[in-house]
Amino acid sequence: MPWLELSLIVRTEQQPGTEEALDDLGALSITLRDANAETPDEQAIFEPGVGELPLWPTITLNALFDEHTDRRGLTEALGELLPWLEPDQLTFRDIADQDWERAWMDQFKPMPFGRRLWIYPWNIEPPADDELVVVRLDPGLAFGSGTHPTTALCLEWLDSLDLVGKTLTDFGCGSGILAIAALKLGVASAVGVDNDPQALTASIDNAERNGVADRLVLFLPQDVDAEPADIFIANILAGPLGELAPTFAAAAKPGAPFAISGILIGQQDELLQRYTEWFDDLRVDTREDWVRISGRRRS
Repeated sequence: MPWLELSLIVRTEQQPGTEEALDDLGALSITLRDANAETPDEQAIFEPGVGELPLWPTITLNALFDEHTDRRGLTEALGELLPWLEPDQLTFRDIADQDWERAWMDQFKPMPFGRRLWIYPWNIEPPADDELVVVRLDPGLAFGSGTHPTTALCLEWLDSLDLVGKTLTDFGCGSGILAIAALKLGVASAVGVDNDPQALTASIDNAERNGVADRLVLFLPQDVDAEPADIFIANILAGPLGELAPTFAAAAKPGAPFAISGILIGQQDELLQRYTEWFDDLRVDTREDWVRISGRRRS
C-alpha cells in the first residue's frame, strides 16, 4: 500500500515531545536523521557513552502514515499538541508502495574476505566450489553483515589464520558473523559474548541457519563461563576495548592470536600502549577510517 510521509525539522530538545505527538497521532514509523546531513558541518556519532542517546543539534523527523490520513486534520492536531509548531514547518509527500525487504536485499551482494571466505545473502545461491567457505547471512537484528570496514578487517584476519580444531572467543558478537565464520573456517568451538540480548538472539538464529549452533555458546558479559581461548577477537569500540584489556588478556591462552577492532584512526596509539602489557607482536591495519590491532597473547 502507498504511504503518506510527514517530515519536519526540530531542535534536539523538541525531539522527544514531537516524536511522542506523532506516535499518539498514529504514525506507523518514525525515523530520525541529521537535518544538516548535506552540509560540511555534519556530525557523525560513533561512540556514545553508556546510557547516552546523542542527537544532532537539528533533527529531521520522517513519520509514515496511512495514505488516507487527512493532512489538514493531522496538521491541526499537531498544532494543538505542539503549540510552537508552525504549519510551514511540515512537508508532506506520497510514498509509493514497494517490497522494502526485497529492495534492501537487492543491495546486499556476495562479498569475499581473504582467500576463501565469502558472505552470501540467502537470496543468492553460492556456486558449488569446495574451495569456498560460505557464511549465509542477511542483515537482521544486530550489527554485523560484513559491509562495515571493521567487520571486514576482522573477517580477513580470521581467514588468514589456521583455525582447525581451535577454540575462539568473539567479544561483541553482534549478529554472530565472526564466530560463525570462524566455525565455518574450522574452529572446533566458539564463545560469543554481547551485552545486547537481541544480539544473542540474532547470533543463535544465524548459527542455526548456518548449521554451527551446536558449537557456539553465547553469554551476556556478566555471565561468561568459559576457559581461555586459542584465539580471541573483539569488534566493539575504542573506549570499552581500553577498559576491558585485562579481561581480554585473561580470556586468551598464552600465545593465542588476538585482534581488536572498532577503532577510529587516531585512537590506536593509546590502545597499543595499553595492550603491550599483555600482548606481543602488535600491528596495525586500516581500512577507510577504521583500524584493526592484532598480535599474540604474551606467554
